[in-house]
Amino acid sequence: MADTDASSLTLDPSMPACGRLETVAPLIRRRIAPNGGPFTASGTCTYVIGSGRVAILDPGPEEAAHIDAVVADLSGEHVEAIVVTHTHRDHSPGARLLAARTGAPIVGCGPHRAARALAAGEVPLLDASADRAHAPDRMMAEGDAISGPGWTLVAVETPGHTMNHLAFALPEGQALFSGDHVMAWSTTIVAPPDGAMQAYMASLDKLRKRDERTYWPGHGGPVREPARFLRGLAWHRRQREAAIRTRLAGGDRGIGQIVAAIYQGLDPRLRGAAALSVFAHLEDLVGRGLVTTEGPPRLDGVYTPA
Repeated sequence: MADTDASSLTLDPSMPACGRLETVAPLIRRRIAPNGGPFTASGTCTYVIGSGRVAILDPGPEEAAHIDAVVADLSGEHVEAIVVTHTHRDHSPGARLLAARTGAPIVGCGPHRAARALAAGEVPLLDASADRAHAPDRMMAEGDAISGPGWTLVAVETPGHTMNHLAFALPEGQALFSGDHVMAWSTTIVAPPDGAMQAYMASLDKLRKRDERTYWPGHGGPVREPARFLRGLAWHRRQREAAIRTRLAGGDRGIGQIVAAIYQGLDPRLRGAAALSVFAHLEDLVGRGLVTTEGPPRLDGVYTPA
């Protein structure tokens, strides 16, 4: 799920089209779910790993036509596992439909969980995006692997966008399926309380120590130069944090004021995402003692420099 700053970090401006299964790399095929929009690019990327005996990664939303198409694509092949990166409704509900059709186990991330408990009276704005029915047959943790003929998927814990988010390395292809943690077409939304900026930044730093050559994200095209792109993502977040602190120093006290100042010309459909992104930064700044607020951080809170 994307944030609000697609233009500044895009490496591959082309958007893969939905409606067909295509081979995008040795061992990797991709079909795009028909759920395109401002937060999902052209749709959720469903990946098929291997040939003959395959894994399917992120079957996407609860969209029967998409699952029917995936099953038809793989006629004559056996699905070894259905792999899920995280529990947002554009990624995980299709796993249950696909399991019912194929009998394959659902593996990968655990059930949905929040980064913290809700504050009194706080309403999680992205609650409708959380797939709380997700219950995998096997939860995977850092370093856990599944394999088939000629392929291996190794779990890499990358909390931040959601706290149960996993990426999956494909060593045979020097590739990483990065879910919604890293996408070439846009920055990633980090929305408390389901996500947390501190965890997101730590996960970026973790990925910077790895050596995969290509990332295949949950939406949009591939990231071809991950090391450079990860540096850009970290820089972007630091600049956004600096802009928020500048607005606070200048007298802004509420998230609405800050959004209006630093997201000028924003598509109205993305204002809620912008507010949540600013909220995530403020929550992190409060936790680090750089900003103060009365009580726990809230979307309607009053914030001042420490």
